Amino acid sequence: MPDSTPSEPPPPYEPSQSKPPLVSANSSGLSEPVRSPGPGPRKGPLPLLPLDLPALNLLRGRRVVLASASPRRKQLLGLLGLHNVEIVPSKFEENLPKTLSPYEYVSQTAEAKCRDVYRREIDNEAKGEPAIVIAADTIIISESGKILEKPRNAQHHLEMLKMLRDEGTHRVATAIAVMRPLESAVDPGYALESHVEFTEVKFSPNLSDQCIVAYIKTRDGNDKAGGYGIQSAGSVLIERIEGSYDNVVGLPLRVMLDLIEKLMEPEEILDDNMDNMFSRSDAED
Repeated sequence: MPDSTPSEPPPPYEPSQSKPPLVSANSSGLSEPVRSPGPGPRKGPLPLLPLDLPALNLLRGRRVVLASASPRRKQLLGLLGLHNVEIVPSKFEENLPKTLSPYEYVSQTAEAKCRDVYRREIDNEAKGEPAIVIAADTIIISESGKILEKPRNAQHHLEMLKMLRDEGTHRVATAIAVMRPLESAVDPGYALESHVEFTEVKFSPNLSDQCIVAYIKTRDGNDKAGGYGIQSAGSVLIERIEGSYDNVVGLPLRVMLDLIEKLMEPEEILDDNMDNMFSRSDAED
């Protein structure tokens, strides 16, 4: 494996001027502040810079549509440097049968939400077609295999959290689907990438009913799958997790970046991948 250590140290971590400093690239590709004469540095952190990755750079300044009203997912996309995300909630009813496996249920729901918004936005005359459409769906899978979504009422909320405590561990599954329109005439006219990420969560076995009731009264978990939020007061319920933390929040960023990078490849590479996929299918038949 090649040595990935930068040949020069990173920029100094010192307070910035009142305006973001100009930057120049050093021989390692890392940017360094260009120092200008004048008064000494003022208090305050250096401004954060976006991730300088080709796929993300292609999306900046273009329509990135999130098929979800979740403020948490929009905030997580902001960590990738995608700040001008347009919220267009899906109208898909999310009524697939619970007889599907959890993997099928969450992945088909995310893809249906993505296609619903894509179809509505692809011919948007006022704003133009989106560069990409992102959809996600999160469910809780109890130890006994039940699919849990948002609580319906306070009693259902209480029963849900007590079950998650008493059963020991459960899994959080988030499916991501990302679509991009293609300029070529390749059917169906878009590229789609999707993935399902799983994280194991264990509630504290010593969690009292009183603590559960107190959490429910905060209303923090009312709009969340499984009835709790790990990034807020719901963290008091949790003893440990195994896997991606931001998957439990609602959008696994490492997977999200992987899907965007695949989707934003040049169209000739996407076409080759599709040809290879069909060739494998033909060979199997």
